Amino acid sequence: MNASLLTAAHRHLKFGTKVQVTNKRNGKSVVVRINDRGPFIRGRVIDLSKGAASHIGMIRSGTASVCYRVIS
Repeated sequence: MNASLLTAAHRHLKFGTKVQVTNKRNGKSVVVRINDRGPFIRGRVIDLSKGAASHIGMIRSGTASVCYRVIS
């Protein structure tokens, strides 16, 4: 897998679904494509690739409070 792609993992959304993810702390958003299952850590809903996390400013923190919405 290429970590620089704008992708994400979600437990229930269909593969290929596009989702807009917004970092609540800074308001930055990115559109990702679901291509994997996960995350498998309690309390987490979506797991972004490194490229997607970089776009919304959460590389340093590793985790962030986000909101997301399906766009297609």
